Amino acid sequence: QISALNKPVLTINPGDTIHTTTVDAGGNDLNGVKRSLGGNPETGPFYVTGAMPGDVLVVHIKKLTLNRDWAGSDDGLDERAMNSDLAVKMKDVGKGIRWHLDRAAGTATPENPAEHLKHYTIPLKPMLGCISAAPNIAQAPPGSGDSGGYGGNMDFNEVAEGATVYLRVSNPGALLYFGDGHAAQGDGELNGNALETSMDVELTVDVIPDKRIGDPRVETATHIITMGLDGSIDDAFKEATSDM
Repeated sequence: QISALNKPVLTINPGDTIHTTTVDAGGNDLNGVKRSLGGNPETGPFYVTGAMPGDVLVVHIKKLTLNRDWAGSDDGLDERAMNSDLAVKMKDVGKGIRWHLDRAAGTATPENPAEHLKHYTIPLKPMLGCISAAPNIAQAPPGSGDSGGYGGNMDFNEVAEGATVYLRVSNPGALLYFGDGHAAQGDGELNGNALETSMDVELTVDVIPDKRIGDPRVETATHIITMGLDGSIDDAFKEATSDM
């Protein structure tokens, strides 16, 4: 859970840099050892001294480094991406797929591929599926599979090395969480996951006092991005447009 009640793992100051690791979405570390239950277990929370409700937490993603040579995925499709006809055709899928990560070449290839995928490779682009500042203590803590104004499981592939993420502060200390590392992901997770893996993370945090924002924002070298997080794509579009 992205909870304001969890004890901080570390207290830091604005301007400090965090060097740490994440486990994969199933709770496995770089050695494949299961460290926690699955479902996007998070690293954190980190208490940022001086951050108060009404401020903005600034997270500069300095480095995302893959720390093992494999990732997990599957061959299914998310039920929200299918109509009934396609669901029937896809009834026998859902099997786990293991990917080999060639960190030197910067590519991923499926292990034991089907005939038509023997020469299939994709480029690696490590990213964080989850990054959050915990919602207010009066709110029931959301699970780490959810997303909202606090951030959460946004699964947005621009939350990558070099990006800056802006999150609204709802509790003293902001309480920063992150995890759900992906070696690569397309524009969303049509099969319910990406190339799920563990990674080494380096983040620098800062605070903008007395600056209120709605949903999270992301800045990259080329784009200023507002996030629309809602139950319908129409409402999410309105949120993102209004925030921009």
